[in-house]
Amino acid sequence: MKTVQERIYQASLSNGLRLVHQQTGGPVCHLAIIIRAGSRDERENEQGLAHFVEHCLFKGTAHRKTYHILSRLDDIGGELNAFTGKEDTTLYATVLQPYFRRAADLLVDIAFRSTFPEREISKEKEVVVDEIHAYADSPSDHIFDLFDELIFPDHPLGRNILGTPGSVRSFRRSQLLEFTERLYQTDQIVLATAGPMDGKKVERIWRDLLGENPPEQSGLGRKGAGSHKAVHTQQETTQSQTHCILGNRAYGAEEDRSLAFHLLNNILGGPTMNNRLNLRIRERFGLTYHLESFYTPYTDVGSWGVYLSTEPGHAERVVRLVHKELKELRERSLGTLQLSRAKKQVQGQIAMAQENAGSAIGSAARSLLHRGSIEPLEQIMGRIDRLSSSDLMEVANQVFDPIALSSIYLRGQGST
Repeated sequence: MKTVQERIYQASLSNGLRLVHQQTGGPVCHLAIIIRAGSRDERENEQGLAHFVEHCLFKGTAHRKTYHILSRLDDIGGELNAFTGKEDTTLYATVLQPYFRRAADLLVDIAFRSTFPEREISKEKEVVVDEIHAYADSPSDHIFDLFDELIFPDHPLGRNILGTPGSVRSFRRSQLLEFTERLYQTDQIVLATAGPMDGKKVERIWRDLLGENPPEQSGLGRKGAGSHKAVHTQQETTQSQTHCILGNRAYGAEEDRSLAFHLLNNILGGPTMNNRLNLRIRERFGLTYHLESFYTPYTDVGSWGVYLSTEPGHAERVVRLVHKELKELRERSLGTLQLSRAKKQVQGQIAMAQENAGSAIGSAARSLLHRGSIEPLEQIMGRIDRLSSSDLMEVANQVFDPIALSSIYLRGQGST
C-alpha cells in the first residue's frame, strides 16, 4: 500500500515495517528508525532501561565493534545519534545523498543486530549514572522530573527517563535482550527519511536491507494514567534561585481538544516574545528571566505547566501574577482580532517547523506510529481556523482550574 500525502510517501513492507519519505531539493538526507518503546513501557524493575538500551545499541553489533559504528558516518561528515522519550526511541543519521544507503545499513545494524557486549554494558552504566547526576545538579532540568512524579504518581509516565543510579547499575545483559525482544518488533517501528531521492528508490533500499525479515508483533499494551488529585510540595536547595512549576494534567494527542489547548498554551507562554507571561510579567515587572508554559501531549494524556525561576523573595508574587493570567483566560473571552492573531501565529510556527525536513519527517513518523495516520498540513490549518473563543475558554476552565493545579518548589537561598 502506497500513498502520497503532504509530499510524504508511505509504504509498508511485508514484515510489518512502515516507512515514510519526504522528497526534498537539497543534497542532505535525514534517516531515522523510530521505535514505539520508551520509558513508559518499562516494568517495575526496569526504570531507565529504555534509555540504557539506546546507549548500548551503539556498543557492538553482529558486524561491527563500537569504533566502527561511531566512525562509520563521522568519516564522511555525517551525524549519528539517538534519544529516548517516554513513548518512543529514535535512532537517527544525517548524511549527504551519496551515503544514504551507508547510513541506512548502519541504522539497521544498530537497531536489529546489536549484541550488547558484557564489557561495554559495564562501562556504559557509569556513563549513564554520570548523566543522571548531571541532571540532578541542574534544578531547571530536575524540577521537570519531579513535576512528572507529582502528576503521574505510581505510573511509568511519572518516572524519569534516565532511571536511578541503583536501577542502572542493576541491569543485566539478559534484561536488555528481553526488552528489545519484547518491544523492538516490526509492527512497532517506522522508518523515516527525507532527501532528494524519490520514495520508490528509498523503499527499494529499505526492502533490500530489511524486507525479508519475518513479521513480528509486540502485543504492546500500555497502562492508563488513572485519576489525579492536586498535590503541593517543596524542597529546600543550596541554589540561589527558587524554581517552581505550577501545572496539571492535560489532553492526550488523540483527543480533539488537544489542538485548542495547544493554541491556548501558545497564547499564555509559548515560544514567542509576545506571549502573555512574557509581556505581562517578565517585561512589565522584571521579576524573572525564565518564565514559560509547556504542554507535552502523550498518546492518551498530557502534562501542562508554567515553569519559572526567580529570586526567592519574588517567587510568591510571580506565582500570584501567573494565577491572574490563568484566571483571565478562564473568564474573559478572546476578541476577534486577538483570536485571529493567535491562530496566525501558531499556524506560522507549524508551517515553519515543516520546513525542517528532519523534524517534519520525524513528526509524521511518530503520528503514524502512535495514531496510525498522518494528518495533512492543510487539515491541521483548517482545524485551527475553526477554533472559537469558546473552545479556548472551555479547555482553560478544565486545565487551569485552580483546585486541580499541583505545584512544586525548589526553594533557593537567595543571592550572596
